[in-house]
Amino acid sequence: MGGGSGKRIASKNRAGLLQQNANTSETEELSSPLDVQPLSIVPDETPLAVHAPLVVSYNDRIRPLLDAVDKLRYLKVMQEGIQLPTIVVVGDQSSGKSSVLESLAGINLPRGQGICTRVPLIMRLQHHPDPHPELFLEFFGKTVPADETNIANAINDATNEIAGGGKGISHTHLTLVVKKNGVPDLTMTGLRTLAVVTKADKAPEGLLEKVTADDVNIGLGYVCVRNRIGDESYEDARMEEAKLFDTHPLLSKIDKSMVTIPVLAQKLVQIQGTIISKCLPEIVRKIGDKLNMNISELKKLPKHLSSVTDAMTAFLQIVGSSKESLRKILVRGEFEEYPDEKRMHCTARFAEMLNQYSVELQTSAENDSSEKFLMEEITVLEEAKDIGLPNFLPRTAFLTILQRKFKAISGTPIDFVAKVWDYIEDVVLTVLMSHSENYPQLQSSTRRAVQNLIAKMKERSTQVVTDIVEMEKLTDYTCDPEYMMVWRKLMENQNAFNTVMNNNYNPSHILMEGFGEIDVGHLRPYPNVRDEAFDLKMRITAYWKIVLKRLVDCMALHLLFSIQMLVNKDMEREIVNEVMGCGGGGVEQMLEESPSVAGKHERLKKSIKLLKESKEVVAKIIDRININED
Repeated sequence: MGGGSGKRIASKNRAGLLQQNANTSETEELSSPLDVQPLSIVPDETPLAVHAPLVVSYNDRIRPLLDAVDKLRYLKVMQEGIQLPTIVVVGDQSSGKSSVLESLAGINLPRGQGICTRVPLIMRLQHHPDPHPELFLEFFGKTVPADETNIANAINDATNEIAGGGKGISHTHLTLVVKKNGVPDLTMTGLRTLAVVTKADKAPEGLLEKVTADDVNIGLGYVCVRNRIGDESYEDARMEEAKLFDTHPLLSKIDKSMVTIPVLAQKLVQIQGTIISKCLPEIVRKIGDKLNMNISELKKLPKHLSSVTDAMTAFLQIVGSSKESLRKILVRGEFEEYPDEKRMHCTARFAEMLNQYSVELQTSAENDSSEKFLMEEITVLEEAKDIGLPNFLPRTAFLTILQRKFKAISGTPIDFVAKVWDYIEDVVLTVLMSHSENYPQLQSSTRRAVQNLIAKMKERSTQVVTDIVEMEKLTDYTCDPEYMMVWRKLMENQNAFNTVMNNNYNPSHILMEGFGEIDVGHLRPYPNVRDEAFDLKMRITAYWKIVLKRLVDCMALHLLFSIQMLVNKDMEREIVNEVMGCGGGGVEQMLEESPSVAGKHERLKKSIKLLKESKEVVAKIIDRININED
């Protein structure tokens, strides 16, 4: 601007540092950021003449604010996720950023090399009530979705697309939009920006008009400065600067509130003091929240066990609390401990598995029926003939077909048992590992006990279902009246069936309730046996419905009983035997605090100590501010 290089100094918190890092200067050339931390307070007895301008600008209200942030930074409160206000300097490459900082601080700074950012980056923050943040990049008229984890890579990819590879630069803006719960609604363009015109002595023409017109809407205004040249001392540099703005025919016309390093220092101190004042309530809240969270987490950690009695008490508490959790989710269907984990809503999952089991049983039986209608029954009846009275349905024929049906579904009950107990094992281990997480030395023996117990119960259930199937295969019996009702209903189809069979000119297809449309033309050559085969088919169909229901009902009752036994009796006995047995190590192993728990103890104690000290620092400064205001 006017030949002088423009530079923005923005006061903001560290959370927004990267937002300012990619801003461009007023000349729309690319910026290279420098981070300025609040400076330490120089002791009062230091001669005033050697103070850097930023230091001597403190007053009774601002100084304690900066002092408090300094102390919080010294305590490393930022390691606890508490962000502190800071200043970011951005500007053209080689425009004098380091020189301004050196002049403000009175020290020499290392200088960066090269270009840090190759395209101008604009960030827009928008409050978003949804807990899931939305991030996307806008450039070349398109929108590219991104996420918090990979946003840096996304920006790099977009930069390469805009400016090409290597060190190419572009004036095309890249906009990053962040919609997130809790962020302020703002865009980084100048409301919190102070523009510094460096090297004002190099091109003074038109500078007055530009800094007073503020065509680019710099929110905090302009300050024009002359930086130290060569080996000048800082005192000499300030004298030359004052002389320049007092005597130069053009620069002397600029208002004295807009020139020299001391004025810049005063503005920065006031700006940062204002920002810190605004940030203090949020800093206090975050420190308090973090402190309460850490104290709560520390209380949840196990106390150091010093005796076998303490260890036994803790062990029994783990077993007891685990049993109660399992009663809730496995027996009573209460899942407030796992509201968002559907896998742990066990009673609902059991109902789903039983329904699926019933469907699979029905499907297995239907898929095996590949022969034409009544042909299996006719074949079996032909082979079951004996010397006796006619019109008696051979029981052996019924049992033969029944056993064939069981053979078709024989693997389904066994698979169901394995599926259910694998699920129960996963749930039980999840609960036990959660309740014993503070005693990892117990977890291996506890896991082993559960796995052994579930293996036994799976074997027992497999035997039970095998016995049920064998009993069903052995004989045909039910007292359920539904059998006779269904059989009679199915036999009502016989008149229509016989009408088709007795007239060769009738169509060979017939619509039968319970079977749908079937082809019966192939049965006309079997007039002597087809009525008996029809009756056998209807009896088998009616009885098989009863059998399938019985298989599901018996398995449901068995599982409910087994789960009750598991939770109320078997699990505790198995775990105690495993832990207290010769190979389990006994509860004495709990006396040795695990490295992970010990580390967590130490980390939380240090964090709590730091946060308490930080809370005291902030409390004192707030009290001091209140006193000054009074």
